[in-house]
Order: sequence, then C-alpha cells, then structure tokens
Amino acid sequence: MFVCWSSKGGSGTTVVSAALALTLSRTHPVVLVDLAGDLPAALGLPEPSGPGVGDWLASPTATADALSRLTIAVTDQVRLLPCGSRVPTAPSRWSQFVDALAELHAPTVVDAGTGEPPAELVGPGVHSLLVTRSCYLGLRRAVSGSVKPSGVVLVLEPGRALTATDVERAMGAPVVAEIPYDPAVARAVDAGLLASRLPRTLSLRLKDVA
Repeated sequence: MFVCWSSKGGSGTTVVSAALALTLSRTHPVVLVDLAGDLPAALGLPEPSGPGVGDWLASPTATADALSRLTIAVTDQVRLLPCGSRVPTAPSRWSQFVDALAELHAPTVVDAGTGEPPAELVGPGVHSLLVTRSCYLGLRRAVSGSVKPSGVVLVLEPGRALTATDVERAMGAPVVAEIPYDPAVARAVDAGLLASRLPRTLSLRLKDVA
C-alpha cells in the first residue's frame, strides 16, 4: 500500500496519487482510495453520488465485501474508492479499514490529502510518501509532525533554493522521485484527461516508485 500525503495544501498529492495508481495499473489491477475528495475531478470523472470511505467507517458492521462494492471504475485496471458523503470520524475503524483493503488483494494507493494521515494507515509494510515542493514552510511543518515518511516525492519548482539533498536531510527519508514542474500536467487535469493521457513527466518519474 502507498499512502500519499502532504503537510501543506497545493503540493500535488492528488495528482501524484492518481499518477502512481495509473502507473502501477500497467502491470496490476489497482485500488485508488480518495480520502481528500478531489480524485474524481482530477481524473475527469463525474462526482460520485453514492457512499464511500467515510460511510464505510461510520458503519460498525461494514465488511471488506461492502468496501469492494463501493468502488467505481476509472480504467479497466483502476478502481476508485470515493471519499463518500461523511467525514471519517471513527478512529477505531481505521485498523479495520486497512485490513479490508488488504482483502481486496490488489495494490492500493491512498490519497490522504493534507495533514498527517491516521497512524494506522502508515504502519509496517506501508510506503508512506510525503508529497512536497521545495518549500521551507511546508518542510518545516512536516519535520515537526509525528508521522515520518518512508520516502518523499519532490515536486520541483523554478527558483527554489532547497535541493533534494536538503529535503532528505530535513526529513530523514530518501527522495524517491523528483517531478519537474510541467504545464502539461495542469492541462491534463484541467481537461479531465489525466486517466486517459497520463503525461510522460509523471509516468517516467514515478515508474521506479511503482
């Protein structure tokens, strides 16, 4: 399981999560989990109207089969588990959620959005990926947090002073991918074409992570 998260909004977590899932799907069926609510729009999908993760967490009896039935198709190889209509508010259910995802028997990519993900989501065997720009304020917030990533996806911006080495030293984790700023990525998202025409900038830089 890959859990993508950021310490500061606008870092690119949703786009990286979607691109990582699409890259993984070239060899395996993949489940893409939306905890932030932005993946349908980023993928050019209609906004889901049914239940999702939050609703599953709110039900004390929901099973892995029920979780599987909540997914919707993105491509032949990628299924999206939408955020749902309820905000996840039951911490005790996160462990059961992780267990239910494991029962789906597919690589899983989680867009955990902004802020530290639940501790149960970043346990042993999970690739916890901090998505960040070379931003001092964002790194300062990430360093002071309680969740430490196993790897960093660094979104490069022109004019930034901090390097990948600086980020690795600050976070105590390797930069596993460097993604240069590319207007083609924004155009693909704005046009709803990310799922059908994944920009090479993303697929090439994330293939080693996948």
